[in-house]
Amino acid sequence: MTLAPRFRHTAAALAASLALSACAATTSDTALDIPEVAQGDISQATMVDVTRTLSSDEFEGRMPGTVGEEKTVALLSERFAAAGLQPGNNGSWVQKVPLVEITGKDFAPLTVTGSGETMSFEFGDEWVGVTYREDAQTALTESELVFVGYGVNAPERDWNDYEGIDMRGKTAVILVNDPDYNSPDLEGPFNGKAMTFYGRWTYKFEEAARQGAAGAIIIHDTAPASYGWNVVESSWSGPQAYAQRGENAPPLTKVNGWVQKDVAAQILDAAGQDLADLSAKARSRDFKAVPLGLKASTSFANDIRTFQSQNVIGVLPGSERPDEYVIHTAHWDHLGRCKPAPDGDDICNGAIDNATGTAALVALAEAHAKAGAPDRSLVFLAVTAEESGLLGAHYYAENPVFPLAQTVGGINMDAFQVAGPARDVTVVGPGKSQLDAYLEAALVSDGRIATPNPKPEAGYYYRSDHFAFAKRGVPMLYIDGGEDLIDGGRAAGAAVAADYTENRYHGPKDEFDESWDWSGVMGDLQLYYRIGRALAASESWPNWNPGDEFRAIRDADCAASATGC
Repeated sequence: MTLAPRFRHTAAALAASLALSACAATTSDTALDIPEVAQGDISQATMVDVTRTLSSDEFEGRMPGTVGEEKTVALLSERFAAAGLQPGNNGSWVQKVPLVEITGKDFAPLTVTGSGETMSFEFGDEWVGVTYREDAQTALTESELVFVGYGVNAPERDWNDYEGIDMRGKTAVILVNDPDYNSPDLEGPFNGKAMTFYGRWTYKFEEAARQGAAGAIIIHDTAPASYGWNVVESSWSGPQAYAQRGENAPPLTKVNGWVQKDVAAQILDAAGQDLADLSAKARSRDFKAVPLGLKASTSFANDIRTFQSQNVIGVLPGSERPDEYVIHTAHWDHLGRCKPAPDGDDICNGAIDNATGTAALVALAEAHAKAGAPDRSLVFLAVTAEESGLLGAHYYAENPVFPLAQTVGGINMDAFQVAGPARDVTVVGPGKSQLDAYLEAALVSDGRIATPNPKPEAGYYYRSDHFAFAKRGVPMLYIDGGEDLIDGGRAAGAAVAADYTENRYHGPKDEFDESWDWSGVMGDLQLYYRIGRALAASESWPNWNPGDEFRAIRDADCAASATGC
């Protein structure tokens, strides 16, 4: 690899050049050492071959704990070795991740009583639910329903939807997203239309459990959820994987689930309430939880299996500072067998999501190895159980093979678009860290521009594996394919994204297609290559921008470390 003379960026210049969002103006004023990087020798044949193989029916949808996992781990270990990496975990290619698989069955309807009539809602079409408890039988019996708005308890934002209500034994009925998701801009107590972590379903279920609730039910609404009911139904039926729980694990609800929006409207109407009116009131800091005077019941059985899944780790050791690490992440797992398509196909192959990102790990590893070892070590981490709540990434971040205080930063890759080249690249979570400067340098080299995420309300920054590292202080960059396509512009890009979300995402039709145009993917991979290579050749330790939610964690880690940042 050839490095051109180093140049320095100041945050003020970057904020102007990126023009990502208003929040980009808060970047740090620390100058960064950003080497210019030549293009990498990245193999399209590798991308195509690994994506095709991982998403074939032979891999059965790559569900953790299945034959599909065994084949996936074997393939990645073989390809990492062939690429020139070394085993990343003390001589092993894998890190064991203890999980439990719970498969619900024999679902009773969700019944709601107390209004003089009994309402009954069928599993699948009208509601879905699971338990996180390792119990053979689950029963929610006449649990009082309480509408808790967005289900947020955020003292630092002076917001508590549970204030004044005792939730023990009750079931929380919760709105999706967070209180100001429909804001026209990024202003508001929860960052305006840009979703915060408080808008994620994972947080809502965890907070309901902390409040002592017996159940938690989220009201699905396509716009604020950013996906349709088909995604919920597919994702929340069939086997569900969770992290195995220790003796001192936090409490759990009995049932976590979702209901269709019109189902919620019927329930609230029976309680003498109006969904639209309560939703409007829930956007205020003065909102108080509303007991509905109704009781919910349901039951189902569970098949329980404990097993160890695996993260796959390869490393290209650094030539000068091998104990400083730049991490690349992508999840190898998908949903396995799922709700069949009309033609009977019941394998969720996950070709785009995320065989493409997993293949990118292999392709980038090959390219970096060909270029020779950079100063810092490059880590390639294929994590398990992302679809179950980022479990593999969280396990690694809690049990890091390479210390987080010595991890310079990272790049996450999740679902490449295969519709051809774009003039831009989509930045998910712009303005959060100084990694934006490394992205800008790569964009300048490739003659492209950055565009802020067109759907900040979807909260994508909190929905992929990089979040497990970010919440523990490691700066992580998450970019996605651009929507300003060379052929068709933004209208064509938006149509491609909408078609994927509506017809393929988390369904059996996310399948490999020999006619895909890989040129855009290869352009995006050059950005990832330049960013990773520049971080590995740099002497800087990029940080979160002042005021970012993760800055204090990183500062504390750096202050406590004798060898890192």
